[in-house]
Amino acid sequence: MHSRSIAWLGLVAVCLALTGCDFGKLTSPDQSGVAFSTTDLTVGTGATAVTGTTATVSYTLWLYSDSGTDHKGNQIDASSFSFLLGGGQVIPGFEQGVNGMKVGGTRRAIVPPQLAYGVTGNGDTVPPNAALVFEIALTAVQ
Repeated sequence: MHSRSIAWLGLVAVCLALTGCDFGKLTSPDQSGVAFSTTDLTVGTGATAVTGTTATVSYTLWLYSDSGTDHKGNQIDASSFSFLLGGGQVIPGFEQGVNGMKVGGTRRAIVPPQLAYGVTGNGDTVPPNAALVFEIALTAVQ
């Protein structure tokens, strides 16, 4: 009878341990201490992107890495699109990264989770509390 009790307790312990696991869920270290910053890689000479203008951009997106070159971890996206600056159509850190750029310019923006997807992350791509690195090229302002 004693061995059955020990086996039962062992099974309960394994079950309790497994309930704390997030199988299939993205995890990363809490990067909420990462500071927002921008670095102009190329300064443009065209029109300036300011609140109320429509900015057309091309960008590449990486997860932030303490050890990666320029803090670039895994690349997770690259695309082009247009958005109204100040319209809340993109994450706040992306808007802040584009604001003040001139057409023809390229800028790297390091975006902390508070200005990105925060504690919830974004689907299967961005884990909770993840900082991001964008390289943004401003191609047009209207």
